[in-house]
Amino acid sequence: MASSRRVIVLGGTGTAGRAAVRALLRRNHEVVCFLRLDGASERMRSDDDVANSLAGATLRYGDVTNPISLSSDGFCGEKFDVLVSCLASRTGVPRDAWSIDYQAHISALNEAKKARVSHIILLSAICVQKPLLAFQYAKLAFEKALIGSGPTYSIVRPTAFFKSLSGQIDRVRKGKSFLLFGDGMLTACKPISDDDLGEFLAGCIEDESRHNCILPVGGPGQATTPKQQGEQLFRLLGYEPKFRYVPVPAMDAIAWTLTAVGRILPSIAEKAELARIGRYYATESMLVWDPVTERYDAAATPSIGTETLFDFYARVIRDDVSVERGDHAVF
Repeated sequence: MASSRRVIVLGGTGTAGRAAVRALLRRNHEVVCFLRLDGASERMRSDDDVANSLAGATLRYGDVTNPISLSSDGFCGEKFDVLVSCLASRTGVPRDAWSIDYQAHISALNEAKKARVSHIILLSAICVQKPLLAFQYAKLAFEKALIGSGPTYSIVRPTAFFKSLSGQIDRVRKGKSFLLFGDGMLTACKPISDDDLGEFLAGCIEDESRHNCILPVGGPGQATTPKQQGEQLFRLLGYEPKFRYVPVPAMDAIAWTLTAVGRILPSIAEKAELARIGRYYATESMLVWDPVTERYDAAATPSIGTETLFDFYARVIRDDVSVERGDHAVF
């Protein structure tokens, strides 16, 4: 049995964060979650399912963007062995990204050093390999700071999440078409479940092969394209496949128009960034990028865990589980 550690977790209310907390508790670690004191955390307090998923952890509330609150309400002058951060900006727009993905993490890193944390485990994203967007640059900026900071680090870059690929289940159930960008074969990914990712994050503590590493990680099985995802969804529902194709140039036109208007009306600028984010995910695979061949490499993308995306689809269709899409919902 591995020795128990004292772990402080940021971003514990997200689905990946909750899974990481459960995995840490199963390993008998002492877990303290510092949660954002806002509308989301207030809803969490009244949500039995979410609250139960953190049962066994000590919950503390405050403002993760405020270094004083992070210190006095989160770390509280106590010693911790490990910091696990699943914290991420909820929208990805520049102001949110630099506040959360970078600055809040810098403050957490400073507090972690004061708390004598020896290991920091960061949930990042595989899309930072080819940065074009504000949140990607913010994540990379903190990754660089973390690598040079001193403590042992494990930077985990997962591929697509199940919830990000499940937004069309309801529309297909209602008889609508499955939307595809381009021909539906432009991109591929190895989606990973929250529980499998949580196990991987928690396992970084004991597994020294994951120390001082950047760790891309996907779920089990072969890489899958959006069209394959739609075909399997129709198969599971017993429906005839029905697709609607959205040309990529149409997305470009929307993003370009919003960007132009955003230069005049600042309120539109964030919508332009969201359009660019949508366009990025519609045209870039969530797999390991090979800079030599300049291609995404499914074979080089590690696969771990037991649950596939299509297992998850089946569970949603049976109403065994619901999809929590949050601020990143598109459909």
